[in-house]
Amino acid sequence: MDLTTDYLGLRITSPLIPSASPLTHSLDSARRLEEAGAGAIIMHSLFEESIDAEEAHLEKLLHHQETGFGEAQSFLPTHNGFGSVLDDYLEQLRRLKEALQIPVVASLNGITEGGWLEHAADLEQAGADALELNVYFVPTDLDLPGSQVERRYLTLLGALRERIRIPINMKLSPYFSSTGHLVREIETIGGDGVALFNRFYEPDIDIESLRLNHRLQLSTAQESLLSMHWMALLYGRTSLTLGATSGVHSATDAIKLLLAGADVVHLCSLLLEQGPGALAKVRLGIEEWMEEKGFEDLDAFRGMLSHHHTDNPELLERINYLKALDSYHLR
Repeated sequence: MDLTTDYLGLRITSPLIPSASPLTHSLDSARRLEEAGAGAIIMHSLFEESIDAEEAHLEKLLHHQETGFGEAQSFLPTHNGFGSVLDDYLEQLRRLKEALQIPVVASLNGITEGGWLEHAADLEQAGADALELNVYFVPTDLDLPGSQVERRYLTLLGALRERIRIPINMKLSPYFSSTGHLVREIETIGGDGVALFNRFYEPDIDIESLRLNHRLQLSTAQESLLSMHWMALLYGRTSLTLGATSGVHSATDAIKLLLAGADVVHLCSLLLEQGPGALAKVRLGIEEWMEEKGFEDLDAFRGMLSHHHTDNPELLERINYLKALDSYHLR
């Protein structure tokens, strides 16, 4: 079966793409993901806070050095003697590019248009095939209107578009009032793709210790339905690459998203739980299903169950709502 697809203007051999995770910290696991059939790989994120904290620590250290004893100055480290978070990230990017044949996507995670955006050019120069912008922002200011939240995303994208030429993918949260309009704005400004949706990690509460419990909860297959819903709404109505993320745990999950209109399907929790080999099982499941149904390539069925095939998507949404309610019967 032919699983090739377009991703951010790149032609890749598979629609299965590992999301940003600790798996790309290791060349061995990255190679295993490629061998398992990944079409591309997204590196672990470079966090705005990590760069800011490192710069603040270094500034404090150098300040103390200037106010120390003259006799001891030669024993203190200099600015040039420090490796940085960015340097380590760039080196890992170069290693991945040398080791892999598939595209390598760098990932920036932040919330402000700060100096860290300047580093996007460094990522491009180091060989990144594309850049994913992960704006992890939860508005807590009750006076902040939704339009300004959207503007934050678009401003960051515009700033990046001015600095780099490689494709830019934006990872969005599901909490926008009009996701479709935001996607259109992203396309207008110069984005190349969107990943729907980013998972916000809500803390739990420990009622015994009366403290917050900051424990990472992996996704469930049920979460993929939200992404599937928006793939179906956006398919055929935007030129952006549509990436479905969150909740893909099986070939069945991936097939549903492709039927809805996804160009690529991202995997993370499944790979963290079962390792890179789980990707091969998903790919094999897709191929076996395609052979059974008589589909030779992805374009033969992609978007088959999207809203692109109806003249009134809003009416279809309403009908689905009513039918879903009617489907439940009290015992």
